[in-house]
Amino acid sequence: MWRNYLKVGFRALAKNKTYAFINIFGLSVGLAACLILLIYVRYESGYDEWIPEAERIYQVQTISADPEDSEEPVSQFSHGIIVETWRRDFPQIEEIVRLDSAEPVFLKNGEPSAAPMYLTEENFFRVVPLPFLRGDPATALRGMDSLVVSRTEAMKRFGTLDAVGQMVTAIRRGEQSVLRVTGVFEDIPRHSHMDFGLIGRISERDKEECGWGCINGFVYAKLRPGADPQEIERQLPAWERRSIPPVDVGAGEVSEGDLYDWRLVNVRNVHLSGARGPLERPGNDRSTLVTFAVVALLILAMAAVNFINLATARASQRAREVALRKVLGATRKQLIAQFLTESLVVTGIAVLLSLLIVELALPHVAAFLDSTFEVSWFGIDGVLLPVLLLWLMVGLAGGLYPAFYLSRYRPAEVLKANQSTAEPLGTGWVRMGLVVAQFAVSIGLIVCTIVVYRQNVHAQSVDLGFDREGLIQVADVNRAAVVPQTETLLREVARIEGVSGVAGTNIPVATDQVLTTGVMVPGRTEPEVMGFYSVSPEFFETMGLRLLAGRVLARSAADDSSTPYEPADVAAAAERALAQRGVNVVTNSLAARRMGFTDPQQALGKQVRLSMFGSDGQLVPATIVGVVADSRFRSARRPIEPQIFFDRRIYNTMVVRVRSADPEGVRRRVGEVWRRLFPEVPFTGRHADQQLASLYARESATATTFSAFAIVAVVIACLGLFGLAAFTAQRRTKEIGIRKVFGARSLDIVKLLVWQFSKPVILANIIGAPVAWWVMQRWLNGFDSRIEIGPGPFLIAALIAFTIAIGTIAGHAIKVSRTNPIKALRYE
Repeated sequence: MWRNYLKVGFRALAKNKTYAFINIFGLSVGLAACLILLIYVRYESGYDEWIPEAERIYQVQTISADPEDSEEPVSQFSHGIIVETWRRDFPQIEEIVRLDSAEPVFLKNGEPSAAPMYLTEENFFRVVPLPFLRGDPATALRGMDSLVVSRTEAMKRFGTLDAVGQMVTAIRRGEQSVLRVTGVFEDIPRHSHMDFGLIGRISERDKEECGWGCINGFVYAKLRPGADPQEIERQLPAWERRSIPPVDVGAGEVSEGDLYDWRLVNVRNVHLSGARGPLERPGNDRSTLVTFAVVALLILAMAAVNFINLATARASQRAREVALRKVLGATRKQLIAQFLTESLVVTGIAVLLSLLIVELALPHVAAFLDSTFEVSWFGIDGVLLPVLLLWLMVGLAGGLYPAFYLSRYRPAEVLKANQSTAEPLGTGWVRMGLVVAQFAVSIGLIVCTIVVYRQNVHAQSVDLGFDREGLIQVADVNRAAVVPQTETLLREVARIEGVSGVAGTNIPVATDQVLTTGVMVPGRTEPEVMGFYSVSPEFFETMGLRLLAGRVLARSAADDSSTPYEPADVAAAAERALAQRGVNVVTNSLAARRMGFTDPQQALGKQVRLSMFGSDGQLVPATIVGVVADSRFRSARRPIEPQIFFDRRIYNTMVVRVRSADPEGVRRRVGEVWRRLFPEVPFTGRHADQQLASLYARESATATTFSAFAIVAVVIACLGLFGLAAFTAQRRTKEIGIRKVFGARSLDIVKLLVWQFSKPVILANIIGAPVAWWVMQRWLNGFDSRIEIGPGPFLIAALIAFTIAIGTIAGHAIKVSRTNPIKALRYE
């Protein structure tokens, strides 16, 4: 019996190839797209679940006390100094540890190379238990010369995992030391917020230099079993008052607790916490994942609706077949089993094809999104069980209507009326309602795709306030070997052919570093937190910043420069003298407005007081000599920062303005000068436009992926409309023949059918457009610089939808309108 059902099912598919193709192809593409999106969502939401006892490990994140005035409301980086007091004041904490970032120069065969390194305490691996390949995690960080490396670093530096005992020469702060490898750990998976390759011991000197004003690394805490992190957070205000020393700012006392708050975030939630972290491991947000999950389910629903729509439409054509089977002795149970079997066969073929598509497409999607997710068929996270459930759900849903409705026909009534089709009243409206839903989703996705694309283009082309073309940025200018010769470096590079400007800065393009200071404005009791960056006088011209009032910093003005690089004893005296005499600064327009000056001219000559490095806690008088236009050095998602520029003669980056047809050649010549002056420091020159593009690489990939799946949804909707148009044209063959007999022209017939399918598209626009506007408005609110949603995307989406709908049914309409009326009247 079942063999007969399968044979009949395959014959039915072979008899109507168009129906079979639309159903199988549409359903398989929909299932494949849904599975890929859900695998991606599962991957993104499963960060750091591989860490043993992850439920007890928390990252301490820093929150600006005034998020509206801060460029970085929440950050994964924190004050390492809190470790000392939290370890003592919170018994709920079993272990707590700090990691401060560093980037020493490593020497191998005389060749220098730089690598990110984190300095931490002996108990780090008791807090974050990374899987060790060699060595003992309990003792790996016992010595001050200890160095623990990842698998990749071990292979790169020593060519073997058996690296324990190997010696490495490192240069940091101009001092050369020898580190001994004491452990090798497995590479941290890509689906982790952590990116540790080299881990060493932090010294007491490092701890003392990075006090309450220093946010330079991470803090992780491991809670005792059953401890509540929210209870710790509730106790933090009292802890701040008793533990953070206040600083006298002249108009009162201010502590770091007035500027920041802290929160504990489980390591499994850090990736989606919305906090700024390392650029190498950019985070995601839950709203994006929810959007992808919704799109996945909508695509699946559209594919299932197509299948069910066409299955029920085709089933209504089989009334005579059912009647004949009943005459020949078929029972209702047998007919139900037959229709369900046919539906499950079609769905099964589509499911198998979808799994093939997933297997082939997933590696490319993962590479495009810079992820490592892959399909897992078995296990608790496997897709096999969900796929089987989907197969049963969609297959049964598509077969239930024909199975239970058609199987109840009475053979005598059907054969007596010579019915080849039979359809209950109202099913046409149901199908049209489903078409409206499909096109509403498609139109909404088209609108979203257009808005996302336009915003990405806007973010990468928005006026940054400086000339972005032809910039080369060289990092590590603040290394001990470079600082004494910074002026020599700038002069040598300026003489290179093709270089039109060169300057030192602490705020390069696409930086993830934020340096701030408290600014006391006369008449106010609370300090304003503003960006505070050391730049050379040539910075403003080299970057192309627009001067709004006053002048920029100049080498000829003594007060335009703060303490130069000198020996420690001399520098300390110079820093104290600076606190007495003051310094000239330049602000951007936003900083001037935050200080209360509505016009840039009003700010000139005004004096504020601010905290500066080395001023022994004293506030340094700062006179504003110029105001420049606002500039955006970071992503368009982040608000423009109020900035104060001064010159301390120490910079972390050199920016080079290139006016040459061969910018890469200029970069090579800059590298030659660098290596001649600093042979022990690696050259890291990069083109700024590449660094800017990297800010949006992940967002562009995500937007492109979203657009691709939106196109898939539109294709599925079109397949469904095509199938229904073919079904409708076939059912109305006799009607059209009669209309032609009574004088209807072919154009009239085409208009009739086109209008029938245009009405649901119009209704779909009315439904889909407002929903898309609401979703995109919320998404755009995440950008500081964003486009306005005008009528353009909605008009384009409506035009696309109408074009697709009319193009889909036009072929059927024209074909039917040209049919000979005599053949049409003989149709049944």
